[in-house]
Amino acid sequence: MALTGVEIFKLLPKTNCKKCGFPTCLAFAMKLAQRQTSLDLCPDVSEEAKQKLGEASAPPVRPITFGIGDKALKMGEETVLFRHDKRFVNPCVFALEIKDTLSDDEIKNKIEEVLTSEIERVGQKLRVDAIALMNDSNDVGRFENAAKIIATGAPDVPVIICTDNPQAADAVIKLFTDKKPILYGADSTNAEAMAEIAKKYKSILGVKASVSGGGLDELSALTEKIKSLGVEDMVIDSGARKAKDILRDNTLIRRAAIKKNFKPLGYPVITFAQRDESLFETLIAVIGVAKYSSIIILSSIEKWKNLAIFTLRQNIYTDPQVPMQVEQKIYKIGEPNPESPLLVTTNFSLTYFIVSGEVENSRVPSYLAVMDCEGLSVLTAWAAGKFTASKISQFIKESGVEHDIKHRELIIPGYVAILSGSIEDKLEGWKVTVGPREANGIPAFLRSRTA
Repeated sequence: MALTGVEIFKLLPKTNCKKCGFPTCLAFAMKLAQRQTSLDLCPDVSEEAKQKLGEASAPPVRPITFGIGDKALKMGEETVLFRHDKRFVNPCVFALEIKDTLSDDEIKNKIEEVLTSEIERVGQKLRVDAIALMNDSNDVGRFENAAKIIATGAPDVPVIICTDNPQAADAVIKLFTDKKPILYGADSTNAEAMAEIAKKYKSILGVKASVSGGGLDELSALTEKIKSLGVEDMVIDSGARKAKDILRDNTLIRRAAIKKNFKPLGYPVITFAQRDESLFETLIAVIGVAKYSSIIILSSIEKWKNLAIFTLRQNIYTDPQVPMQVEQKIYKIGEPNPESPLLVTTNFSLTYFIVSGEVENSRVPSYLAVMDCEGLSVLTAWAAGKFTASKISQFIKESGVEHDIKHRELIIPGYVAILSGSIEDKLEGWKVTVGPREANGIPAFLRSRTA
């Protein structure tokens, strides 16, 4: 049962020392009750209080780290039902299934698809995150052989070992010791054996209700049983496979965890989206991204599919209260020289990447002055008083770009043409040229100046 702010306050030092960053202990307690801060921020809290408050202040969805090193993936730790309430914390994981019934060459080709899946979008590197090895053959030897190929070919990629056969699980998980894999396949028939293997190899355990309809009651009973056996880190599968059932169960699981603090369902959710038709599979994956899946298993990862689901994941798992922005500085596009044009824009990520992309398309080496406007687009920043003549001129003066160019010409976005005269007044000796209103006009504009 979650504690109220007043109940939490009674366990705090009540010194109002402000070390936690809040003006009073009561204010800190209220934020703890809303799960909007961490108890670790209070340096003076007693050990007794830590013990009492630890579980009450913990995120309702258990935080779990899957894999190790640079490619380790954080899951769970969510505190809200709706992104606009605060934000979603840890982006969902995309995993490509690899069946042990494939030939060795086919398995290697699948691994290569994962390793080359990375794309860059608005400054972030996005990729298929993990591999899900499926024991479709029900043969321990074939399963182990496929696992060896994966362990050798993709040693840093997090792996989900999918089998309900404890013998196969024990044989394969040894290959991924100390790599924090997920062992998926614990159910009502094998819970004790799978829990023992998970404990032995310090792995995360994937717990599943029966696909035939055990549902959330069965899943809750299973997680409680497995926790009593000593396994803390779990991912859960309600058994839902149809779109409407995935949507229903994922929503009920998240509501139970967030609204009711129902610990038996307070774990990251794994969703199996595989379909024969790739477009249909993409739509199932979209449901998982939008509705609370922490892991989504795919049967194929075509480039078009990746771009669609990566973009959706990126959009949903950004903080809606903090615009995406890039660093303020002078960017060199191509290999500009002292005669190359100088353009200015704001540091909203989408603006930067669209404008820089169009400048690159023009094949005219240029300098792009990106000004910190708190992540706002050109028109929004101008309307908010953050992209004004005085601020632009000050930025250009302080940037040092004058040392890199011989000319004194600044190209401004067409949407703020009204600023041209004022900028010239403040940038003595400079000429201000009004560029295109739309970014797609930049290539022709720049090429026309060099013709």
